[in-house]
Amino acid sequence: MIQLNILKDGKRHAVTLSYDDGDNRDIRLISILNQYKIKGTFHLNSGRYAGDNPPVKPEDVPALYEGHEIACHGVRHASMSYLDATGILHEIYADRLALEKIAGYPIRGLSYANGKYTEACFAPLRTCGIAYSRTTCDTGRYEFPENFLAWHPSAHQSKAVKFGAEFMRAIKGYYSGPKLLYIWGHSHEFERMVTWAEIEEFCKIVSGDDSIWYATNIELYDYVMAQRALVLSADHTMVYNPSAIRVWFSCDNEICSVGPGELWKK
Repeated sequence: MIQLNILKDGKRHAVTLSYDDGDNRDIRLISILNQYKIKGTFHLNSGRYAGDNPPVKPEDVPALYEGHEIACHGVRHASMSYLDATGILHEIYADRLALEKIAGYPIRGLSYANGKYTEACFAPLRTCGIAYSRTTCDTGRYEFPENFLAWHPSAHQSKAVKFGAEFMRAIKGYYSGPKLLYIWGHSHEFERMVTWAEIEEFCKIVSGDDSIWYATNIELYDYVMAQRALVLSADHTMVYNPSAIRVWFSCDNEICSVGPGELWKK
């Protein structure tokens, strides 16, 4: 029996982080994440980079966030639930245009400013080319989303140490499928409600495990969508991969993979 329960490179679980607003304290945060080889997604408000006092010089942004992901947070940090479709198109499309000029690559992710959104947001966001969007609705669980435009995280970073320890215990038990630990927050909170020591403790807890894929939000999205697109034969002896990336799966408890455009046969 074929099961779509394996992540990239045969990893069984994943950890990702997500930080909003863009702040010069991202510099210290990224240095910590890089030390522990943990990846994050940073949702920036492009309007903050258009003024005379940007949080980071635009020309320094690509190097600062190298190895991580830059994503949208709205050009003016406007709440999506209070905008009509035209307002959403302007807020997010303008954000993409500005951030892509700064980052130098296509921007496809978003986190909802102030956590505000409704289902009516989804269609204009798709029109803007947004593939996923993170909410602020903590689940307390370790699940991949059904709808990536309402991607609920596991927990806020104020609970990162607690959830990191719990996650590591959970993945050592019976394997029932991939678990995802998703922590979100703001780097400026490290000087108000969370200490720098806590994020370092979290990184120590979850890093360095060979069963974990440390990924950005967009890497997880692309992989899961490619895995969901696999075409299985009726008797589960063949798998066709129509996507552009290699995808892993299990067959009779053995880890297998199929390359882009390839047909795998048992």
